[in-house]
Amino acid sequence: MTETADRPAPAAATLEAYRPPRNQWWDVWDQFKTHKGALFGLGFFVFTLLFVFVGPLIWTLDAQYIDIRARNAGPSLAHPMGTDQLGRDTMARMMAGGQTSIAVGLTAMALALLLGTLVGVLAGYFRRLDGLLMRTTDLFLAMPLLPLLLVTIMLFRDPLRANFGPEGGIFILIVVMIGVTSWMQTARVVRAEVLALKEREFVLAARSIGTPSHRMITRHLLPNVMSPIMVSATLGIANAIITESALSFLGLGFPSDFPTWGRLLFDATDWLTQNPERVIWPGMAISLTVLSVNYIGDGLRDALDPRIRGR
Repeated sequence: MTETADRPAPAAATLEAYRPPRNQWWDVWDQFKTHKGALFGLGFFVFTLLFVFVGPLIWTLDAQYIDIRARNAGPSLAHPMGTDQLGRDTMARMMAGGQTSIAVGLTAMALALLLGTLVGVLAGYFRRLDGLLMRTTDLFLAMPLLPLLLVTIMLFRDPLRANFGPEGGIFILIVVMIGVTSWMQTARVVRAEVLALKEREFVLAARSIGTPSHRMITRHLLPNVMSPIMVSATLGIANAIITESALSFLGLGFPSDFPTWGRLLFDATDWLTQNPERVIWPGMAISLTVLSVNYIGDGLRDALDPRIRGR
């Protein structure tokens, strides 16, 4: 009998020890998949992105093309979602409006996360800044946000339009105002996480060897607060989409000939009895997109929590 045949087969535990460690993001995905609402939200949000960004490549009708002969038409093969009072195709305008609404949501969310993370990390790490930054956060939380948005838009709308154009000026104004008024919850969550992390052993060990503050924040604190930041990001997108839609519905958003979901909903209210589907399409798009993003946030919150992920 050969030496190979005499050698015993390696145990299963030994084989398991030689396997490369599994990436933790696979564990996050496994936990995320158990949340049925999060899977629905992710699927619908991906469908929405494909509809508004890839759809115009397939449905090539111009959202601004006017066809008076087809005005106020109901759903048909030529116009699956009907037309508006000027004969413009509603589906093409839904795609163009979705691009604007989602772009506002993503950009305003990024600005709010940047401000909230910066304030939260500084307040949690530097004790002398904590009182000032948290009182400023409380001040912003106590402000009536919608009246503040309305007053600010009325004051700065015309100068920004003159400098950046009708659409660009309003886009900058709405994104900045939503971002500046939406960072407070992120700041408080990040601050609480940083306060807890400051007492952990690895942070104390890094501090004992003289690690500078900026390296401590970027290398040890920020990577460990990414979970609440990612959850805040999903909720921030939903909040920004709702705020932009509310401003457009009140007639204080983008110009009347520039489609957004809120503007389409505002324009459709005058034709509610004659063409009720014109209200349904943008209303459902706003509601389902916000609902899907909220479900994604719930799923990420559970998946990124190691206490839940290990179950």
